[in-house]
Amino acid sequence: MSNPFKTLLANKALPSGYPVGSWVMSASPLVAEAMGCAGFDWLLLDMEHTPLDLLGLVHVLQAIAGTQAVPVTRVPWNDTVMVKRVLDAGAQTLMFPFVQNAQEAQSAVAACKYTPEGVRGMAAMSRASRFGTTKDHFKVANATVSVIVQVETPQAMACIEEIAAVPGVDSIFMGPGDLSGAMGHVGDLMHPEVVALMADGVRRCHQVGKPVGTVGGTPDAVATYRAAGFDYIACASDLGLMMRNCASVLSAIRAQDIQIHSQGY
Repeated sequence: MSNPFKTLLANKALPSGYPVGSWVMSASPLVAEAMGCAGFDWLLLDMEHTPLDLLGLVHVLQAIAGTQAVPVTRVPWNDTVMVKRVLDAGAQTLMFPFVQNAQEAQSAVAACKYTPEGVRGMAAMSRASRFGTTKDHFKVANATVSVIVQVETPQAMACIEEIAAVPGVDSIFMGPGDLSGAMGHVGDLMHPEVVALMADGVRRCHQVGKPVGTVGGTPDAVATYRAAGFDYIACASDLGLMMRNCASVLSAIRAQDIQIHSQGY
């Protein structure tokens, strides 16, 4: 058995040449399903900054399962108990926010793995084991889980090689929002100093053989990150894309209305 996200990263025949994803901020199974049907290769289910709870996560995972999109679940924090419950809910690829050093990365990996590789608690009846029907679940489950750790501060960037080299860490994800803020460029995610530090981080992670991802708010930002060598990239979010389109539609309608009134109709 293999992990779907690892398989996606290894797929060289993707339409864009690399996995393109997006964030699911709405916590809505219907919206998540629509995003999967839209053609994204992977979707980030965000439990850190949204109202998404465990039962809601199950519903979103069920909705995405009928699409081509591979789900990645971001847990609220590097917490062993929460990780155990998210895995039992059926998540297979977990993203851990704000990992600052190799020790925290090791804790994340341990929380995701059954003994002897980790400390994940065993439950005979869960969605993860397909309700007890997966043969030798406890023996094969470790191979089906993928661990992504987020590097989001200059302090973490300084030791990114050590974090990336931790056994069981499958990939690194750089969070440009928090990183730009920590560098003194709040709200300026594409500041040249931020982009340059991220590009250097990509180079250093590749030296230890680990793929690196990030998120860009626009296609232009995605192109910049791709040029910097990122292996997988998300573009905006469900709510971000919706609000952007809403603003565009409203602007066009109001401009038409102004034109009509200016012509005396």
